[in-house]
Amino acid sequence: QVQLVESGGGLVQAGGSLRLSCAASGIGFSINSMGWYRQTPGKQRELVAVITGGGITNYADSVKGRFTISRDNAKNTVYLGINSLKPEDTAVYYCNVNGRRGWTTFDSWGPGTQVTVSS
Repeated sequence: QVQLVESGGGLVQAGGSLRLSCAASGIGFSINSMGWYRQTPGKQRELVAVITGGGITNYADSVKGRFTISRDNAKNTVYLGINSLKPEDTAVYYCNVNGRRGWTTFDSWGPGTQVTVSS
């Protein structure tokens, strides 16, 4: 079992910044990609950003230029830097890890961290 612990969410005014962190822990696994998703009530969870082990990144069009994903492979930690926050960025942000343990691949999700942007 891989556990994910997220931190960094909160209430911020529009135009402000936040930095989310997600640390993965467990035994005997390797990580392929790490990413962030977000979800608002009544809507499907959507991809925000993802980063591979080699550092290749992909972003949702709505966040390009404002969000930056990065990872520390030694710490099994992924970060999401968020700038120029907009009210429409308000959501629960979930960390995702796609990895492998032995011959088995897995997807693990964090419990989510709330980001609220006030106008």
